[in-house]
Amino acid sequence: MNNPQQLRYSKEHEWLSAAEEGVSTIGITEHAANALGDVVFVQLPAVGDSVTAGETCGELESTKSVSDLYSPVDGEVTEINEDVVSDPSLVNTAPFEGGWLFKVKVSGEPDDLLSADEYTAFTG
Repeated sequence: MNNPQQLRYSKEHEWLSAAEEGVSTIGITEHAANALGDVVFVQLPAVGDSVTAGETCGELESTKSVSDLYSPVDGEVTEINEDVVSDPSLVNTAPFEGGWLFKVKVSGEPDDLLSADEYTAFTG
């Protein structure tokens, strides 16, 4: 599995970029994308919505199942990835690049986010 070192990870299998001007990008990990199978529908929070760390904020539907999407941080959604809404397969083909899901102006962060190495050990 490829878990980029510059990202942090939740135990619910979301990744979080370092904040740029207070805004972080969020997506699901390659591990989660592989476990889901072919993603066919993505429901994301709306721009302006408040999200809470560890709480559901959307859904990913695959050919196998429907899975909740959790926010790894507290904050306000500033942008959603319209490309993923139009082409959910991006979650499978590029989970860390074009398959990102949404951006959040972070107001709070839990203490239990994992480094890449910790996440690799957690999923291994």
